[in-house]
Amino acid sequence: MLPSTNGFALVAPASKGLGFAFAQQLLSHTRLPVIATARRNCEGVRDRLLEAVKDDSGSMKERLRVLRVDVTDEAMIHAMTSYIRREYPEAALRIAITVPGILHVEKSPQQIDAASALDSFRVNALGPMLLMKHLAPFLPTKSSKPFPVNSQSQGGESHVWNLPSHAIYAMMAARVGSISDNATGGWYSYRASKASVFQLAKTFDLYLRTRSNERALAVAMHPGTVQTDFTKDYWDGRKMLHPFDSANRLLQFLFAMSPANSDGRGRCWDWKGEEVLP
Repeated sequence: MLPSTNGFALVAPASKGLGFAFAQQLLSHTRLPVIATARRNCEGVRDRLLEAVKDDSGSMKERLRVLRVDVTDEAMIHAMTSYIRREYPEAALRIAITVPGILHVEKSPQQIDAASALDSFRVNALGPMLLMKHLAPFLPTKSSKPFPVNSQSQGGESHVWNLPSHAIYAMMAARVGSISDNATGGWYSYRASKASVFQLAKTFDLYLRTRSNERALAVAMHPGTVQTDFTKDYWDGRKMLHPFDSANRLLQFLFAMSPANSDGRGRCWDWKGEEVLP
């Protein structure tokens, strides 16, 4: 049974791109059990993650679980949380990284397709909302004891990051979801669906302020322009981040954020630690 003081981390989905990089970083730089999700081929995703972190000792193999989840299917999300309750009955969610995303490009209103636009909202807006609904009960409350803060000096593990004593719930937004930053137009369904993540992060954080006070916070994230399959049509002539670098910088920024700072929580932050205004 997992000790209740340590908690666990979750990345959904983690099959490729940024999600894969986040799961890889959490496996490499924390001692937490990591629950990752994929829509298919969970064993293949698990094998690739373990190969990426070069798990010679076998400890990461014990800490990693990859569960089959489609974020638009509430029954599958419920099955995931039932598994967590069964396998880790006393553990709290310490780090949640939810990154579902799909891009349908409409350069003009005439290119908007109802089915594709609905797909955008199902994945980019409803998916994070359903994950939030089912994962919220795992976050600590006001009466929960603080998580222990890791010390890099303990055991000589210099690769292990210091973790905060509170929980972090992070949702992937996008700069193009910012209304104030929109200077070029286009991408109607993607912009509109990603704009909702700004609102979800703010609203969920207000809930956590009441339920958990300074034991948990919620934020939205912008990863920068990252070289993944998601952006492959836009690689030419652009300077792009590697997913590993973006995930690394975002996680270290998030771990340094204090829930006592009302100017930080509930907002959207990019990989440089700069706010993306709604």
